[in-house]
Amino acid sequence: MSRDRSPRRLRRRDRNALIAASLTALSLTASGCVVVHGERAVLPAATRAEAAKALTAFTAAYNKADKANDNSLDAPRLTGPFGDITAARLKAGHANSPSGNPNHVPLKLSDVKVTIPKKAGWPRWFVADARANKTGTTRWLMVFTRRDLGERWRVAYVTLVDPGRVPRFETDKDGWARAVPADSGQLAVPPGKLSADYATYLKKGGKTFADGPYTSRERAGRAGRARKPGLVTQFIDRSLTSGDYAPLALRTVGGGALVFFTTRHYEKQTAAPGTTVPPQGKDVQALTKGEVKQSLTMEFVSAEAALDPPGSGQVSVVGRVPGLTSAQGG
Repeated sequence: MSRDRSPRRLRRRDRNALIAASLTALSLTASGCVVVHGERAVLPAATRAEAAKALTAFTAAYNKADKANDNSLDAPRLTGPFGDITAARLKAGHANSPSGNPNHVPLKLSDVKVTIPKKAGWPRWFVADARANKTGTTRWLMVFTRRDLGERWRVAYVTLVDPGRVPRFETDKDGWARAVPADSGQLAVPPGKLSADYATYLKKGGKTFADGPYTSRERAGRAGRARKPGLVTQFIDRSLTSGDYAPLALRTVGGGALVFFTTRHYEKQTAAPGTTVPPQGKDVQALTKGEVKQSLTMEFVSAEAALDPPGSGQVSVVGRVPGLTSAQGG
């Protein structure tokens, strides 16, 4: 029996083959096979257009949530330490002003500089450095992350840094930056160890970190608050490095790195017999569980940015944004 070799028949067969190929590619993408190959490919973490779109979407969601005191409006755009800090802030704001934030001022970002690393594997991430209308001259350093192609970009870190302390990042001829692995041995401290080392430093001191407002002065301030008449304050510091709290590092000009990392902190105030814990503000009260009788334990999450020098030397913490996330009376 002869086969139909007419042009119409051939065109139909070619079209069916293309549809089958498209469905196969879609199936491979859905099953993760394409992503597996992407693990090996060194590619820009985002296009510049994607980064600009993510920044615009974040700003819009942040403003809606801040105005309404409603974390559900920006939760899909946040994660990591900044997600925790913002959720707690809005929870307290809603408890104290359920109809909305009477002091809302829309966040406006200007002079935006985006740095996108070229890297293999997930998560993909990039840094946006901008001037904000809420914090004077300090720069907002925002780290956007996502863990696969199906996720939207979310802000994990926001740290406030003085303009003179924002480093220059090393880039290739096309303007793409370099991510530094968490276990890099080329720096004074591997980025993956900074969270634990910083927690240890706050407790014991040492030479790992250079003097400054978030290191030596933070320790001095704690020492001054540790014992007052009728009140003892204890401090506990913990590293936080898993999932969306993992450290992220960008190579700087000169061979060092700017590292974003997270820590968790507890501050327990205990009143002497016959005395009481000092009254707390409305936001602390809104986040406190239980009755405050003789003690109050406050939990904070803190996002840090640090300059980690090449080879050896002291790490400089250039930005730190802590936020109360919960409290417990006792």
